[in-house]
Amino acid sequence: MQKGSIYVPGLVVAILATLAATYVSDHYGAPLTLMCLLFGLSMSFLADDKRLEPGLTIASRTLLRWGIVLVATRITFSQILQLGPAALLAVIAIVAITLGSGVFLARRLGFTAAFGALCGGAVAICGASAAMAFSSLLGERRTSQAQLTLVLVGISAMSALAMTVYPILARHLHLSDVQAGFLLGASIHDVAQALGAGYSFSQAAGENAAIVKLTRVALLAPAMMVVAIFLPKDPDAKVTSPILPWFVIGFFGLAAVNSFGLIPPVLAEGSSKTAGALLACAVTATGIRSNMKSLTQNGLKPLLVIVITTLIALGLSILAAKFLIPG
Repeated sequence: MQKGSIYVPGLVVAILATLAATYVSDHYGAPLTLMCLLFGLSMSFLADDKRLEPGLTIASRTLLRWGIVLVATRITFSQILQLGPAALLAVIAIVAITLGSGVFLARRLGFTAAFGALCGGAVAICGASAAMAFSSLLGERRTSQAQLTLVLVGISAMSALAMTVYPILARHLHLSDVQAGFLLGASIHDVAQALGAGYSFSQAAGENAAIVKLTRVALLAPAMMVVAIFLPKDPDAKVTSPILPWFVIGFFGLAAVNSFGLIPPVLAEGSSKTAGALLACAVTATGIRSNMKSLTQNGLKPLLVIVITTLIALGLSILAAKFLIPG
């Protein structure tokens, strides 16, 4: 058997399951990440088949990392500058405090700092995509597939709830279109849900939510750099130098290239769609590789980290929208 062919069975299973999840998502309006997770978890018994292991591993790791790099085609530095200094500083502060809160809460609840970074990073930046990115950075020795899957489930549920509730909250707070767009873009986890909530409020709110949300996505690489510095691969090792993984460097580089307009719009759009497909396949493969028994061994306690950091991000976003963003 040729070396490359060992990946085929697992990749085929992951791709077919992702296509089925995409069909259900498209036809019933369910979040794609949640559908990929559910399809993956329903097939987790296949993880015991050694023939599938190489392909599932490459789908949950390598495809994920290339997806993270291609996410950068959604971002230009000019979009970030459109926010203005006050809003930009507010977004950076919200991301930093939310990420730090995740680590603090996890330690207080008896979990590792790595698990806290996984939860806090997912809530602070871009939901499932950030969770996958931080998991890849931290490695399976510190954040298991079961922990990642639990975070993905919690993030998907909270993001779907936020998309429904937050626009109502924004109206109740009598926020302007610009303020509501900031609130929704700064606090909702996944990109699709943030934009959906923004445009459900108004066209102007949707456009502003898109800029704020993409600014949070742009902070993925800097946040990962900070985590790489303060949480080295060997938990007992001292930090020597901030060596970044290749996919974080690739994210920075591609965002810079895109900011100079060197990527044609058609190619950028195709790259963005490819990123979504790769990340969806990685989520499905993660679900298949997860051990269902280990998902529930700590009960609902791990989800408290996600819920509390979500509320922190929401509270900070409301304060910034009310007092820093012009009405």
